[in-house]
This record gives sequence, C-alpha cells and structure tokens, in this order.
Amino acid sequence: MNDIDLQTIRHSAAHLMAAAVQQLFVGVKFDIGPATEDGFYYDFDLEHRLTPEDLRKIEKTMRQLARKKLPFECHELTRAEAENILKEQGQSYKLERLNDIPDAEKITFYSCSKFTDLCRGPHVAHTGQTGVFKLLSVAGSYFKGDEHNAMLQRIYGTAFADESQLQAYLERLKEAKKRDHRKLGKELDLFSFSDNVGPGLVLWHPNGAFMRHTIESFWRNEHYRNGYELMYTPHVGRSTLWQTSGHLDFYAESMYAPMEIDKADYYVKPMNCPFHIEIYKSNLRSYRELPLRWAELGTVYRYEKSGVLHGLFRVRGFTQDDAHIICTPEQIESEIAEVLRFSLSIWQAFGFKDIKAYLATRPDKAVGEPERWEKALGALRQAVDKVGLNYETDVGGGAFYGPKIDLKIKDAIGREWQTTTIQFDFNLPERFDMTFVGADGRKHRPYMVHRALFGSLERFFGILVEHYAGSFPLWLAPEQARIMPITEHQHAFAHKLCAELNARELRVKVDARAASIGAKIKDARHERIPYMLIIGEREVENQQISVRNRREGQIGEMSLSALYEKMRLEVEHKLC
Repeated sequence: MNDIDLQTIRHSAAHLMAAAVQQLFVGVKFDIGPATEDGFYYDFDLEHRLTPEDLRKIEKTMRQLARKKLPFECHELTRAEAENILKEQGQSYKLERLNDIPDAEKITFYSCSKFTDLCRGPHVAHTGQTGVFKLLSVAGSYFKGDEHNAMLQRIYGTAFADESQLQAYLERLKEAKKRDHRKLGKELDLFSFSDNVGPGLVLWHPNGAFMRHTIESFWRNEHYRNGYELMYTPHVGRSTLWQTSGHLDFYAESMYAPMEIDKADYYVKPMNCPFHIEIYKSNLRSYRELPLRWAELGTVYRYEKSGVLHGLFRVRGFTQDDAHIICTPEQIESEIAEVLRFSLSIWQAFGFKDIKAYLATRPDKAVGEPERWEKALGALRQAVDKVGLNYETDVGGGAFYGPKIDLKIKDAIGREWQTTTIQFDFNLPERFDMTFVGADGRKHRPYMVHRALFGSLERFFGILVEHYAGSFPLWLAPEQARIMPITEHQHAFAHKLCAELNARELRVKVDARAASIGAKIKDARHERIPYMLIIGEREVENQQISVRNRREGQIGEMSLSALYEKMRLEVEHKLC
C-alpha cells in the first residue's frame, strides 16, 4: 500500500464512494469525483437530501465493497460509444463533461462494482487498496462552479495509506475547527458581516480595528525604514483607465457595474496598479530616480460568487498591501533580492518561520521578449538562492505578463497558506507606454514588479487568528492586560494603575464588575487576555500587583515599574 501514490488512492476512494451511493440511492446522476490535496470529493444529483446519518451508511457500504477487493477495470471507447452509454444511463452531467474532452484525447471509462465512470484514471488495482478512509461532510456545489447551473450535493472525504496518518489528519481537523477565525472572531468581538451591508463586506469591531491599526502601523513603519514611499489613490477610476490596463477585456467578470459621472463610466477599482502607473507617468522619469519603491494599503472591490465567500478568507471588499518596484534592467536582480529579504523579515515578525517559495515560469502564451523572461527568471532564482529558501519550480505557472515567486507559510498546526507574491509585469509598462530617460539620453522601458506581502489585510488577519488560536502575542493583543480588583475597596487603586499603564501606551482595562475573582479570571482566560493583574488589600497596602501571565502562569507580586518594563520588552521584541 505504501508504494501506491496517495492521489491515486484518494481518487479510487472517490469512485468507491460513488459506487456506494449508487447502491444505496435510486436515480443518482453523477458529475466529477477528483482527488484533492487533503482527500477527495464527489458531486451528486439526487432527490434525497443527504444527512450525517447517510454519510455513515455510505461509509459502511464502502467498507463492505473494499473488503470484496473488486477490480477497477478500464475500458477505452469511441466518442459515439461513450455518448450512447451516457444517454442510456441518463447521465446528463457526464455527457456534458464528455463534450469538454478534446477530439484528440482518448476516452476511457472505469468500472468498480456496478458503478461505471467516465474517467482518465489512474486507479488502484482493486477496492481493497483504497486505504483507510473517512467521509467528512456534505455541501452544496454548482455544476461547473456556475451559480446559474444546477445545485449538486458534494460529499467530502479523505483517505490515507494507514490508520495513523488518518487519525493524525482528523486531529488536525479537530484543532482547525477550534481555531476557525469565524468562530473566534465572534467570541473575541473582532469583526462581523451583515446582510444589510452585503455579503463579503467586513465590519471591523473595535477589538479587530485596533489590531488592524497595529498591523498597519507596523507595516507602514517597516516600509519607510526599508526605502519605500507610501501612496494613496482613489477608490474609483474612469473606464478609459481600465481599458488601457486591459481589465475591461480580461477581468470584467470580477468588476462591479460602472457608475455614470458627468456622462462617463467609472468603476470601483479591482486593483491599485494602474493608479501607481499614472503617478509614474505624471513626470518625465530619469534613470537617476530609479528604483522607485511605491506602496499602498489600497482597498479594492472584486465580485466573488456568493458560494465561494468564506469569512475573511474570501471577501468582496478588501485592502491589498500593494507595492510596485519600478527599476532599470540592471537593478532588477538586487531589487528582487531585497524584496524577498524584506518579505521574510515581515513574516518572521509575526512568528512564521516555516516558509517555502514557488517559482512560476513562462507559460505557453506570454507577452514580453524571451530574453526579458530569462533575465527576470534568473533574478528570481538568484534571490531565492541568496536567502537560502527551499523552493519548487512551477513550470509554465507564471502569468501571461511575467514570472513570479509565491511564498507559502505554515501555521501552528502545519497548514500551508499562500501569502506573498513577487510578480514581474511586462504587460502594463507596454500598455501604458512607461519610459525613463537613460544615461544615453534615450527613452527606455523600465522593469515593473508587483509585490504584496499579506495579499490582503482581511485574509492575513484571518490567518493570524487561526495561527494563534485567538491567543495573540502581547504586541498585537487588543487588550494587553486586565486589572481585576477583588472587592470594591480596590477600585480606586485599580483605576489609578490603569491610567498609568495607558499613559505608557499599554492597552489595559479594569474589570470592576461585582463578580468573584474566580469568575473574572475565568472570563479573562476565555477572552485570551495576555496579562491578568489581581489587586487585593495586600497589593494596595504594598503598592504592588499580583501578576498572572497567559504563557507563564502565576508570576507573583511586582511593582508597577517592573511590570511595565516586562511588558515593554515583550512588545518591543514582538515575542510570539
């Protein structure tokens, strides 16, 4: 079993599941059932609305079929034969999938038990080799991902080569559920969504807003320290801007309908780059000015289908931490190396150490001269090698307008997240006729690099919530300490301490409720407050504070100055 490819096991498990569904339910229509990074799924059209109890029945039937070691048999058919079979079976979804197969490609069906599926394969030899599997959930899914098509029922599952791997994965799922940023966002009063405002549009509550302010302030300060200039650009632009950039030709389905102003169409921006280019073109540029490093926290709006919206991870209005580096060809290698170094320093400040790079190369259809692509790819490789990052090459995975480096980080429970993108663009400099005057007095085309560190603040914030499970490091926590007087007699001292710590730029509140100290501590723990400062009669008499730390437990009595110094150093060094 261990020598069989895991994706093959999972794809075969998906077919095994479909065979079980066919055995249990009448009149099922099938769509697709691929392997995924974490498991598999299959899409079904059936009148019965599937329940968790149904999943248990399907899983039991799958195990029965697995024990029989039924073979997976491949049959190659002509297109006409395939059409006849699918029409006879009434499998309209499969018939449409058949029409999507290019004429030159062979058509194969795989049989397992009484289930026969239009499929490229490959599969394991028999059902006994489908590993150890578990069905996880059922959800709705539009046929071909189009909300105008029929809604199908998608069953998700996973499969592994052995039981220990499956149990480890299920434990990660359980931990991920506890860390779900949507649940924690509500518990910690960080953000919300409202139907009255509209789906995919985030409402930042005071706690979340303060964290966002802290992140943005750090981002701005680090950019200034590293040679960037910050910009602000409008939320809307005339249609002529988006025609020049090509967005109206290639990106219109993700843009919102225009609004008419002074008999001209204006669009809310899906991206910031055309505005930065207009600033570049507002003056004649010399090679002596380059490189230019321009950054913006720019809010953009993109239409996402309602079915793919997911908390902060997929929204319709979000703030990109955009930057554009405009430089000469001779500067490109050093600039890319610097961008990569800067990106890694930012991620490490937030406690992410496990980072991997993916280098995407020229696709078949691309703009820009081949020699520019080679120079750009060379600069990307040199930068990755220089900082010692592990990387994989994504052959042909670059955009049509340039190669790129994507950085992926691993969070506290080992999940990989796509984050930083460093992307060349040979398209927009041509479209906007960007030039600079070289040392020879002639006009030359600059190199342009798009760079986003977080991607979007919203998605990054969601990653942070799940990475820390809501227990944020002191420098990010919206409430860094809570003072808890035991009785009303200590309220005056508590408020005096709070004012002194707030004056020293620490975020501290007083819990002055008429509740027991046990209840106050319990609530502070639930709200993941980093420091709990308990004050009783003895503390008032000694002008001390009894300090309890979320990480270290009970620390003991401290003076105000000692407590402040401890917290200050923790904030300054961004201890995670």
